[in-house]
Amino acid sequence: MDRWPTGRLLSTAARLVEHSWNEKLGAIGLTHAGVIAIEVLSSNGPMTQAQLAQLVRVQAQTMGKTLSRLETHGHITRVRSNSDRRSHVVSLTEQGREAATAAVDMERAVLAASSVDPDVLRQELQSVVRELAGSYSNSGAKAESTDDAGLPDDGPAPV
Repeated sequence: MDRWPTGRLLSTAARLVEHSWNEKLGAIGLTHAGVIAIEVLSSNGPMTQAQLAQLVRVQAQTMGKTLSRLETHGHITRVRSNSDRRSHVVSLTEQGREAATAAVDMERAVLAASSVDPDVLRQELQSVVRELAGSYSNSGAKAESTDDAGLPDDGPAPV
């Protein structure tokens, strides 16, 4: 690993953290895509399935699969909209709120075994993303901006 380029180290670390986090999330009926959906619902409140898909930047069909899994595990409810009978309003349940909190704790636990301070690592990674995105946009190419949830503004979120 001493000879690995930084990019390889970053991508390997990202895959390992993601794999470990997904294993832990599975124990409470969540996936990474499910965490993104419940975080958006937690921040923004109930909304239609189409609105949620748009905010998360995935196709409605993809969101439907994610929501079916969340509904099966009791994390969300879907009820037919009173104003548009063709759509469903998605709401976070108390169990979903608890799962969102547990997911944050699980993410922190993944890094707890390392000697790295997760808060410092997060700040450093945010700096790298901001600076590289800024230099990328200054070079004339389109920069990828991110929203508060860290999701790309110009592309689909991973699901």
